[in-house]
Amino acid sequence: MALIVQKYGGTSMGTPERILNVARRVKRWHDHGHQVVVVVSAMSGETNRLLGLAKAITESPDPRELDQMVSTGEQVTIAMLAMALKSLGVSARSCTGGQVGIRTDKSYTKARIQSIDADGMHRDLNNGMVLIVAGFQGVDEDGNITTLGRGGSDTTGVALAAALKATECQIYTDVDGVYTTDPRVAPKASKLDRITFEEMLEMASLGSKVLQIRSVEFAGKYQVPLRVLSSFDEGQDGAFDAHWQQTTGTLITTELDSTMEQPIISGIAFNRDEAKLTVLGVPDQPGVALSLLAPISDANIEVDMIVQNVAEDGTTDFTFTVNRSEFKKALSILQETGKAINAREVSGSDSIVKVSIVGVGMRSHAGVATRMFRSLAKENINIQMISTSEIKISVVIDENYLELAVRSLHTEFELDRESGESSVHG
Repeated sequence: MALIVQKYGGTSMGTPERILNVARRVKRWHDHGHQVVVVVSAMSGETNRLLGLAKAITESPDPRELDQMVSTGEQVTIAMLAMALKSLGVSARSCTGGQVGIRTDKSYTKARIQSIDADGMHRDLNNGMVLIVAGFQGVDEDGNITTLGRGGSDTTGVALAAALKATECQIYTDVDGVYTTDPRVAPKASKLDRITFEEMLEMASLGSKVLQIRSVEFAGKYQVPLRVLSSFDEGQDGAFDAHWQQTTGTLITTELDSTMEQPIISGIAFNRDEAKLTVLGVPDQPGVALSLLAPISDANIEVDMIVQNVAEDGTTDFTFTVNRSEFKKALSILQETGKAINAREVSGSDSIVKVSIVGVGMRSHAGVATRMFRSLAKENINIQMISTSEIKISVVIDENYLELAVRSLHTEFELDRESGESSVHG
C-alpha cells in the first residue's frame, strides 16, 4: 500500500464532468488499497475572475482581503470533488489549507509555508478516508487566510507529500509528462521517463511551463519523488501492480538509474518573454555596474543574463536581459541613468528569445558548447549573448530563429523520437 498525494489543476477541474472523471480516477487508487490525498486548484479561469472582481472595486485591493476572496475558488472544487467521491461510495472529506494545519508566514498573496500538522491527516487516512485539500492556501499564526502565489497548488501538493512522507506526489496536468522540448515547436520531441530535480528546476526556470518552480525546489529540498501525468489519459494509471511507478508519466527524482547511460542533454527549454538592453561607452571603473543596475533593481525589475565587454579606450559596454513586459520601463530608466554617467549610447530590443540546453550529462562530457554553437552556425543563427551553469547553456538569439534553433539542437543532441513512435501532448 502506498500513500499518494495527487494534485489536479484548474483544467482538470474545469467542469462538473471533469470533476467526476477525477473522482473515478481517485476511486481506482483508493480501491486498490492506496491512501490518497488530493490537492485541487480552482476551476480554470476562476481565480482570474475573482481578481477581476477585486480590481473592479479598487485598483489596489488590500492584500489580506484579496487572499480572503481568491481562496474561495478552491473551496468550491474541494467540496464538489468530495461530493463526487461520496456519490461513488468513497469516504471523503474536503479541507481548506487551514483545516489540515498548513501554517504560513504573513506575506499575503505570496506566503511561504512554515509548517504542516500531519497527525490529523494520518488518522483520517488510516481510517480509510480520502482527503481533498484546497491548494494555493494556508493560514498565518493569527488564523488569517493566506495564499501562496500563482501556481501555488503545486507547492501545496509537494509540501503535503513531504509532511506525510508520501510514496510520491503526482501532478496531473493537461500533458502526459515532461518532454525533451515543446512538441508544438519540435514535432519529434519525446516524453522523458525520468529527469533529475536539477534538470527540471533549470527547465522550469528557463521557460518550461509544466511545473511551477517553487514546487520543484520544495520537492528537491525534501526529496519528494514527483511525477507528471495527464488527467485526460485514462491509460496512464490503468496498471496498479508493483511496477506502476516505473510505467507512467515522467518521474522527477534525485538520480537517474545508474545502470543506464546518462544522455548528454535531457531537454531544450526556451523563453519568448525576453528583452535586451545595451549601454555603450561608459567609464570602466569600480561602481559603474552598480550605477547601471541599482535603479533597475529599485524599480523591482529582475535582471537575467549580463554581459560586460571592456574596450581598449578605457570604456566598457553592458548588455543585460529583462522580462519583455518590463522592457519599456527598464529602457526609460536606463536612458536616464546613461545620461548621468555620459554613456555613448543606450539601446534595446524586445525581439529576442532565450534558448537553453539542459542536462546533468554535461558534467562528464566535453565539447557540449562547441556542438551547440556549431549547430546554430550551420543554420546561420547569430548568437547575441551566452550564459552557462554546470548543467545548462543558454543563448540569446533573434526571435525569428526560435523554432529553427530548437529543432536544430534537438536533432544535434539526438533527442528526436524514432520514426513511427507516437507522441501525446495536450
